[in-house]
Amino acid sequence: MSSNADLSESQPGATHPEVPVQASEGVENASANGQPSDALEQDTATTQLNPEAEDGITNAQASTKSDDHNSIQSDYGAPPNSHSISDPNPNFNPKTDESPEPSNASETNSKLGNDQGSRTFTMRELLNELKNGEMVPGGSDADHRDTATPHSQESTQHIDQNNAAMELLDSVTGADEEGRSRQRILTFAAKRYASALERNPDDYDALYNWALVLQESADNVSPDSVSPSKDALLEEACKKYEAATHLCPTLNDAYYNWAIAISDRAKMRGRTKEAEELWKQATKNYEKAVNLNWNSPQALNNWGLALQELSAIVPAREKQNIVKTAISKFRAAIQLQFDFHRAIYNLGTVLYGLAEDLSRTGGPINAKEVSPNELYSQSAIYIAAAHALKPNYSVYTSALKLVRSMLPLPYLKVGYLTAPPAGNPIAPHSDWKRSHFVLNHEGLQQIAKIDQKHLAESLSSKSGDTMSTTSKPAIRVDVQDITSVSTCADLTLPPGAGLCIDTIHGPVFLIADSWEYLDGWLDAIRLVYTIFARRKSDVLAGIITG
Repeated sequence: MSSNADLSESQPGATHPEVPVQASEGVENASANGQPSDALEQDTATTQLNPEAEDGITNAQASTKSDDHNSIQSDYGAPPNSHSISDPNPNFNPKTDESPEPSNASETNSKLGNDQGSRTFTMRELLNELKNGEMVPGGSDADHRDTATPHSQESTQHIDQNNAAMELLDSVTGADEEGRSRQRILTFAAKRYASALERNPDDYDALYNWALVLQESADNVSPDSVSPSKDALLEEACKKYEAATHLCPTLNDAYYNWAIAISDRAKMRGRTKEAEELWKQATKNYEKAVNLNWNSPQALNNWGLALQELSAIVPAREKQNIVKTAISKFRAAIQLQFDFHRAIYNLGTVLYGLAEDLSRTGGPINAKEVSPNELYSQSAIYIAAAHALKPNYSVYTSALKLVRSMLPLPYLKVGYLTAPPAGNPIAPHSDWKRSHFVLNHEGLQQIAKIDQKHLAESLSSKSGDTMSTTSKPAIRVDVQDITSVSTCADLTLPPGAGLCIDTIHGPVFLIADSWEYLDGWLDAIRLVYTIFARRKSDVLAGIITG
């Protein structure tokens, strides 16, 4: 795949095909041209779940833009009518009673930052204390807040800030008994963190965890609440994150969840200038989080979604560059986790949107760029792959119904690659020929000496004929033989965008028409192999032979 200059599952993005989205998925959409009746949703992960627990992932908005068509939207994986902050710190879940310990970064910071005897308490510890009656909200812990510290003037300022935040939390009431019970625990946690900060204003762990509590409390507030407002709680959380990162600039979890909080604030403001500035802030914080922890596909996916959302607001002259940057983030996320179905799906939606834009403006500016038709086909590949990996996810099922006809059925992908003679990967450059290749659930096959008429016939044939051999020896790579797929910059190969498919029988070298086309081939072959490795090839076969 293309390397990412930087790269759900937090926020939103602008996308486009005309995919009917089921209301039960609960994904809200704001369109630049009004709300379409049908839409393909965007996929994100949410702030409270471990990325492994995919079925619990919740919401974020998706944006769409379409003039004459219903639009494809990125899917945030939201359950019905859910509202939540997107992808969380994978190791800390402020919403779960049995939440794991804070992330390693937070634990390390706790050891470094609590130099006056205060320490950060996990939600599990707080819940156990509350259940055991060791501390009562408003009781002895509250009295701790009057403890004198050597930071008299600074401490007074912090106490005032803490009191303002506590007033916001105290006014939050859950929508039901479960929500009220949850909020009591969150308020109790906030008092502990406030107490820790009064003893040590430089305790960035306490600031970070308090910000998580405020962010989680915002989820307990209905969108139409005036006092307190969801936005006020998120704004206060952002202040805590900012203070924590000022004290500890390497606290990547804080930048990550801060970006989520900013994104949630931006979504409340629609397509306004204020929202644009917030989305820009969110993308900068995702960038900082990724720079501090590059091995986070969730952060890269969220970054791509935030860029997608930003692209729906900025002037048209800026949009395409932002969309292309979003594509690079989704690709980087998939490169880190090949079966990350949310990023796979979101890449499909953003490619569809780019195809729509290019179609309206008359196609690519130069011949080396991918054509709108090719982008539509690529979009369908990613959506089909996401569905194959997660066949019971209704968002993907609905989207697939829209885009399946854009696939070169009964194949997943067809196109040209320059190849050596079969069986001779180190043939002289003059012997390499540009020829047609097809890819399906079984593998990659070269089609030799075939004219357009025969190709059309093969594309309408049944699956049993799709991988048939030709009269002349041809290159064939079966999916079960693949061990890895990568770009290849080898001086012994003909010049161009090199592709290397390592197999149990040895490497297969091919050259794509351009680096842009190489990205499509790399992704498609990797996805077919990933689907095979996850034992979902039968689902993919049903899609393309259906």
